[in-house]
Amino acid sequence: MMTHKHSHLGFEAYPQSHHEAGNTQICMVKTGKGSQLLVQGENPGFEGESVIHDGVTALLAPLNHHNAGKLREVFPFTAPRPGLENGCSIGVGDRLGIATPGHLKVFARYPKVFPILAQQSIRELNLTKRTYEDVLNAASFAVFREGYTSGFGADGDHLKKPEEIEYALGCGFSMITLDCSEHIRNDVPGKSLEDLQKDPQGNANIQSIYADKTFDLDGGMQLHFSKEDALRADLIYSKAIAFMAQIYERYVKGQRVDFEISIDETMTPTSPKEHYFVASELKRLGVVCQSLAPRFCGEFQKGIDYIGDHKQFEEEMKVHAAIARHFGYKVSVHSGSDKFSVFPAVGRQTGGVFHLKTAGTNWLEAVRLVAIKDPALYRAMHQFALDSFKEASAYYHVKAKPENVPALDTLSDAQLPGLMDQEDARQVLHITYGLILTAKNEDGTSRFKDALYALWHKYEDDYAELLSKHIGRHVDLLLK
Repeated sequence: MMTHKHSHLGFEAYPQSHHEAGNTQICMVKTGKGSQLLVQGENPGFEGESVIHDGVTALLAPLNHHNAGKLREVFPFTAPRPGLENGCSIGVGDRLGIATPGHLKVFARYPKVFPILAQQSIRELNLTKRTYEDVLNAASFAVFREGYTSGFGADGDHLKKPEEIEYALGCGFSMITLDCSEHIRNDVPGKSLEDLQKDPQGNANIQSIYADKTFDLDGGMQLHFSKEDALRADLIYSKAIAFMAQIYERYVKGQRVDFEISIDETMTPTSPKEHYFVASELKRLGVVCQSLAPRFCGEFQKGIDYIGDHKQFEEEMKVHAAIARHFGYKVSVHSGSDKFSVFPAVGRQTGGVFHLKTAGTNWLEAVRLVAIKDPALYRAMHQFALDSFKEASAYYHVKAKPENVPALDTLSDAQLPGLMDQEDARQVLHITYGLILTAKNEDGTSRFKDALYALWHKYEDDYAELLSKHIGRHVDLLLK
């Protein structure tokens, strides 16, 4: 579809966005209507309006879903692909659809790291009122704009239901993270051995594979299962393992898609023995995954550093990594944003072969930018976050106490960006992102979203620099 509107226009092109395919030349340009594609030569099916540019008829194409799909057809590097098989991979969830240029500044410095640029959970989609189409399109356009041709992934994160998996795969996502938390029994760890032995869900045949057995790992490590170890592992995880196998057979086997298994969204840490049990059972059932996320010791809360015993974490990470190597996949670290104190241990013990997920830290850097550039807007958003904290706490487990956040009226404008270095303030702003982005005024207009996006687009280079520094710190510590 093309509408004809001939005019003489001057556009500022993004310098890395000039690409050719056959007789088609395309770049991304800044216009009064925001960024658009400028298509010259043969049009392979982009839709937009005809314009005269430098004396030549061209097409000005909006950044919509149709044109994103066409872009992925014409330039395959803008489409996601599997890439978890080897080395280090990092997921950088972009809840706003504007973070990828900053992320790519980091990955340009680390060309061996495979980036998952599109990564969102259904929960995040619901909270931000976005779709998987929106998430993938934003990544594709950014990759094109920045001239990044090395490949990237798209992760349907923490999916729990078949229809969610079908939705993500139908949109072209290259990775599925299966959240098994609803099938893991959290009542088992606190039960006595006597009660466990009476539990009707136990499978004696499975337990006999592990009970009173010792299993060797590389580096001279061994795991010995007592009868009680085998019984507990069976009762906690067997339903979840059956779910993993069912999803694998139905959606993953024989498909070109990365498969990650998540057993981390529980209150009970995954011991190395339990990790081994899950991995061994998956192998026995013929389930192949590229990565698995245990629930590590300590706490991986949103937006702040690791809480727990660092020595214990490193000792257990050494065994978790050995188990993953033994069974041929990578350890995955979820809620990896800002866990700076344990990043060196992750890199060391995995030999740089791991998957890490970040998400909310990109939002917090966007919030920092608001505090720097528009203190009045930040103050209004901050107060709204405080007022909304209780409601948002239903979605996220955090330790933040709003009363520990410095009072706004005691802070100068110059002090506001520093709130993003204070743990309570970080978590309050972190978990209220969905409520902030979807808040409405009485007349139905956006309370914050339109003003926020206008600011972020105006200062897009500043945002990219903040992300390059902050996400870069993550990768520097992980791979130093």
